[in-house]
Amino acid sequence: MEKLLTLSIATFLLTAGCAENVQPTFSKSSEQTQPQQSASSVESLDILAENLNVPWSIVKQGETFYLTERSGSIAKVVNGKVERQRVILEKEVSTASEAGLLGFVLAPDFSTSNMAYAYYTYEDSEGQFNRIVTLQLANNVWQEKALLLDRIPSGTYHHGGRLKIGPDGKLYATAGDASQREIAQNLQSLGGKILRMNLDGSIPDDNPFPNSYVYSYGHRNPQGITWSPDGTMYASEHGNSRNDEVNIIDAGQNYGWPFIEGKEQREGLLAPLFTSGNQHTWAPSGIAYANNKLYVAALRGNAVLEFDVAANTYRELVTDLGRIRDVFIEDGYLYFISNNLDGRGTGQQNDDKLYRLPLVNE
Repeated sequence: MEKLLTLSIATFLLTAGCAENVQPTFSKSSEQTQPQQSASSVESLDILAENLNVPWSIVKQGETFYLTERSGSIAKVVNGKVERQRVILEKEVSTASEAGLLGFVLAPDFSTSNMAYAYYTYEDSEGQFNRIVTLQLANNVWQEKALLLDRIPSGTYHHGGRLKIGPDGKLYATAGDASQREIAQNLQSLGGKILRMNLDGSIPDDNPFPNSYVYSYGHRNPQGITWSPDGTMYASEHGNSRNDEVNIIDAGQNYGWPFIEGKEQREGLLAPLFTSGNQHTWAPSGIAYANNKLYVAALRGNAVLEFDVAANTYRELVTDLGRIRDVFIEDGYLYFISNNLDGRGTGQQNDDKLYRLPLVNE
């Protein structure tokens, strides 16, 4: 088995600048149910942007990145230069814990329409909620144009927030249980669910529950969704302190929260593909798929995790960079963002950052 490189980056981070080459730390695989996989030998990662303001989602169009920042702005990154774009919303962005401007995805026709979709938390006289809206970019300012879905439950914690357009052309959103665990099992509530809608905000005719946005339920706080080339859908989900999960998502299925978590099983409830178990925590957020592997951003785990779906194993691919919020893969590169300034991490010099790492196809 090829040895895994273990290279400290601590001294490099003290002097690294935008697009400067640094050396990541690679850790040994953690066994799931099979022997350890062979380790990739990846030599370097680049810092593409620094001094970000708690970024949450990564979107890339050509050579341009758009990163949502929880405070309510979008950081446009081109050739290492960060330009903070203003976002005009109908509701004021909430500053509650874990809340803010979260999920973001460009419309399929963005190059001509300048349209995108966003998920954000707000407060008004009736309470705190999440909503999904369209945004349009003009004169370097994003402005809310249409409301697609409102009153997604919010609370002290667990807002969900990830947006993705699936291979079927539908818009998917993750919604947390808003710290009200019972709503995850209530099909009349949007909380604790993965939601699915047409791009105009209407309910698809083939959703599993009639006249409902609910695609799957029994979720605690899912924060990542992705698909493999064969259409299999995966989601990452925060467990209750531990027992974090990576699930295969099937339409209409119940993923068990709060009745089961981690390795627990019960008839009619789906157990995860991977779990951190009751001894460890990942706090998984964004997730991406490439070459039969899943790459997951881990917050409390302080790592990018690599899951080998075929071998049923996982390992910490990158460590020593602190809390990781989102991942994105394109053309053989893994991009990811740190979240050390979100109030729960320890900031490193010039945090938060956007990184790029070449992936090795074994």
